[in-house]
Amino acid sequence: MTLLSKAIPKLPKLSLTVQIFIGLILGVLLGVVAPTWAVAVKPLSTMFLHMIKMLIAPLLFSTLVVGIAGAGDKKKVGSLGVKTIVYFEIATTVALAIGLLAGNFLKPGEGFSLGLAGNNAAELAQITQNAGVVAHHGFMDTFVGMVPTSIVQAMSEGNVLQIVVFSVFFALAIMAAGDKGKPVLKGLEALGEVMFKFVGYVMAFAPLGVFASIASVIGSHGLGILATYAKLTGSLYLALAVFVLLVLVTTCSIIKVPFLRMLSAIREPFLIAFSTANSESALPKAMSIMERFGVPKHIVSFVMPTGYSFNLDGSTLYLALATLFVAQMAGMELDFGKQLLIMGTLMLTSKGVAAVPRASLVILASTLTQFGLPIEGVAVILGVDHFLDMGRTSVNLVGNCVATAVVARWEGQFDDKKMRRFGSAEEEAEAALVPESSQPDASICKQPLNKEESIDLSVATAFRNSVPTA
Repeated sequence: MTLLSKAIPKLPKLSLTVQIFIGLILGVLLGVVAPTWAVAVKPLSTMFLHMIKMLIAPLLFSTLVVGIAGAGDKKKVGSLGVKTIVYFEIATTVALAIGLLAGNFLKPGEGFSLGLAGNNAAELAQITQNAGVVAHHGFMDTFVGMVPTSIVQAMSEGNVLQIVVFSVFFALAIMAAGDKGKPVLKGLEALGEVMFKFVGYVMAFAPLGVFASIASVIGSHGLGILATYAKLTGSLYLALAVFVLLVLVTTCSIIKVPFLRMLSAIREPFLIAFSTANSESALPKAMSIMERFGVPKHIVSFVMPTGYSFNLDGSTLYLALATLFVAQMAGMELDFGKQLLIMGTLMLTSKGVAAVPRASLVILASTLTQFGLPIEGVAVILGVDHFLDMGRTSVNLVGNCVATAVVARWEGQFDDKKMRRFGSAEEEAEAALVPESSQPDASICKQPLNKEESIDLSVATAFRNSVPTA
C-alpha cells in the first residue's frame, strides 16, 4: 500500500438505492439544463429496459417451477391460486371505488379543454387502433388468452401470464414424474441461481437507466407541464395515497407485517418502478427481496407475476379517475348507475392485457368509446401521462408486494424470523453470497440424504472446520 493510498481516506460504497436516487436527481437536472442532450440519452433507458425483459422469462420459469415442484403438494397449488385471485379482486375493486370517489369529489376535469389534444394526434391514432381490440375483450378472452399456443412465443413476447400458466403445468408434470423428474428440477434450480446472479449484473445498470429515463422525459416535456396538469396530477397522487393508507397499510396491519418495514425493504425496486414508469424493470429485484423478507419462493414466483395481469391497483384506480376526468372535461354528467357500469367494465377489461403497449391508455380509450365519451380526452392526458404512470406503476409494485405477504400469511407460511432479520449485516452478507431464490424450499431440505451425499457433507464440514477463521 503506497503512502498516497494511506493518506486518501477510502470512500464508502454507495448502496444501489443511493445510486438510483442520484441518477434520478441528475436526470432531472440534465432535463432542465440541457433538454436536447437529455432527449439524446433516452436509448440508454431503452437498453436497460431491454436487459430487464431478456431475463424475465427464464427467471419466472425457473423460480416458479422450482417453487411449486419443490413444495411437493398439488393441493396447495389450487389453494394458492384461489386465495390469490380472491385477494386480487378485493384489492382492485376497492381501488376502482377510490378512483371514482376521487373523481367525483375533486373534479379534476373541470377547467380543461379538449383543444389540448391537438399535440398528440399521432399517438392517439395508435392507441385508438389498439383500443378496438380491447373493446371486444371479455372475461372468456382473458381466460382463453392465459393458455399459450407456444411457450417460445409467450417468452419472446413477454406474456407473463402465459409463462405463469405454462410453468404451473410444467411443475405439476415434474411432480407426477417422481424420481425421473428430479434431474430436471435440479437443472432448473441451477438455472434459477444463475438468473438471480444475472439480475445482480443487470441491476448495476439501474442508476444509468433511471438517469436516462427521467432526463428524456423532462427534456421532452419540461417541468412546466406539471403546472398545466397540476389538478389532474395532484388528484391522482392524492387518491393513490388514500388507497395506500386505507387499503395497503390496513392490510399489513391485519396480517401483522409492518408496512413501513416492507416499504423500506422494497425501496430499490420502488425507485426503479417510479423513475422508469415500467413495472417489468422492478419485477426481478422485487421478487428477490420479498423472498428474503419472509415470503416462500413458490408464493412469490406465483403471486407477483400473476399480479401484473390481475392486481394493478394503481392502474385500475387511475382508469376510474381518468374516465371521470374526460367526462368532466367534455361537460358530460355520469349518473351513479352509469359509473357502476363503468366500474364493472373496467374490472373486466383491465385483466390480462398488460402485454399491450401503453395498456392503461388503451383500456381508457376503449372505455371512453364504449360509453360515448370523447376519445380525444386520451390525447389530452398523453401530455402528462409519464408523470401519472410513475405514480400508478410504483403503487402497482407495492400492491403486489403486499399481496405476496397476504397470501403467504393466509397459507400460514410467512416467515416472521426472516422478516425481522431482513436488512441486518448478517442477512445482507448471506444474500450477497448466496441468492435467496437459489435456496430449496423446506420440503426439499427435509428429504433424507443418500449415502454419497452424507459422505460429501461430512467431508465438506470437516474441511470447513479445519480452515482457521480470520
